[in-house]
Amino acid sequence: MARCTGATSVIAPSSDEQRDASRRDLLNTQAVRDYLLGLQARIVNAMELEDGQPFLTDAWQREAGGKLEGDGCTRLLEEGNLLERGGCSLSHVKGKTLPPSATQHRPELAGAPFEAMGVSLVFHPRNPFVPTVHMNVRMFAALPEGRDPVVWFGGGMDLTPYYGFEEDAAHFHRVNRATLAPFGADKYPRFKQWCDDYFFLKHRDEPRGIGGIFFDDFSEAGFDAGFAMMRSVGDAFLPAYLPIVQRRKAMPFGARERDFQAYRRGRYVEFNLVFDRGTLFGLQSGGRTESILMSMPPIVKWRYDWRPEAGSAEARLYTDFLRPRDWAQWSGDASEDGNAA
Repeated sequence: MARCTGATSVIAPSSDEQRDASRRDLLNTQAVRDYLLGLQARIVNAMELEDGQPFLTDAWQREAGGKLEGDGCTRLLEEGNLLERGGCSLSHVKGKTLPPSATQHRPELAGAPFEAMGVSLVFHPRNPFVPTVHMNVRMFAALPEGRDPVVWFGGGMDLTPYYGFEEDAAHFHRVNRATLAPFGADKYPRFKQWCDDYFFLKHRDEPRGIGGIFFDDFSEAGFDAGFAMMRSVGDAFLPAYLPIVQRRKAMPFGARERDFQAYRRGRYVEFNLVFDRGTLFGLQSGGRTESILMSMPPIVKWRYDWRPEAGSAEARLYTDFLRPRDWAQWSGDASEDGNAA
């Protein structure tokens, strides 16, 4: 596999890009790229230490002049000690026309050239007591003809447990609340609700997990503030997730727990292939399929109309965790645990 090296974009400028150079000067895209490269390295290094196995490195580059130009780096671990499958991917691409998934909320930008970069990860642990986690931070810049660039940021993280622990859910949400606090008291409740609404399987009438935070098309604060918030979210990932991993990774499990984990992973696949805007954007824009679909779990099961046994640990996931709750306020007091968000 190729190595991921260097912090400078290797995308060769086209004549159209040279013509738009003055407009691009309004963006500090190199600073965003440098941050994303560093974030990917920090996360992968930390997870390698937890797992004890190295991630493979797959650097890629699209040829200039195609539908989609750019480069990226996929870091992946399969059949590890901790991670059954885990990927952390960086991509930096440019295209001549924004795909429909990127303009559904901004129809005035349909057809505009674009530049996009981000880091996206999904970790599927082997132990069913360690939750699956997703995190993404990204920047989009549309370059409509004769106008200034339109830039927005997006990102967030969400947790998908198979067996729920209140203290884990509370820790994850408290870290997310703290990382957004410097950007306004409205951000955490707003982005938590956005996450609850977004990571919801409408055809199942069921949340994917216990949520976290999610924001998209964020441009209201300008480039500098949006970039600062994106960095804060990216930097919060390891403090939010690693303590949960360290608490749960040595818990004993058997065939029953693995079977339920595979069944619940089916919900993850359904969401990513039916609803996820990032997946749809990547496929619609001609992105790299292997990198886009690295989020898929390695072992999945579906069963017809299966229901957990009443009173079981599996049933408790549905009754106590797969519903909106104000996890950041959890205190361990049974009288408060059932409060809805």
